[in-house]
Amino acid sequence: MSSFLLSTANQQEIASLDNKIHETIESINQLKIQRDFMLSFSRDPKGYIQDWLKSQSRDLKLMTDVVGNPEEERRAAFYHEPWSQEAVSRYFYCKIQQRRQELEQALAVRNT
Repeated sequence: MSSFLLSTANQQEIASLDNKIHETIESINQLKIQRDFMLSFSRDPKGYIQDWLKSQSRDLKLMTDVVGNPEEERRAAFYHEPWSQEAVSRYFYCKIQQRRQELEQALAVRNT
């Protein structure tokens, strides 16, 4: 019976030491990631920030299911493409139709 209790105590000690080893390894991995970040940033701060922002933009695009290319859409040349004239015409047409329906509804309410 005493050997069984000793064995259980040893198992608990082994499990405790195993947890400490895993925590230490995780801490080392986190420190390595931080070190790599600092080294990369110190070598080329501007390039690193640009790459990081692009990465964050891609991640945000994936998380929010954004369609299109936000980086390209930031530039004025994107809106000087042939499709933009058609898009503006369609937009205004839809807005005019929407206003027309609102006006017709308002007039119908007054006439009733």
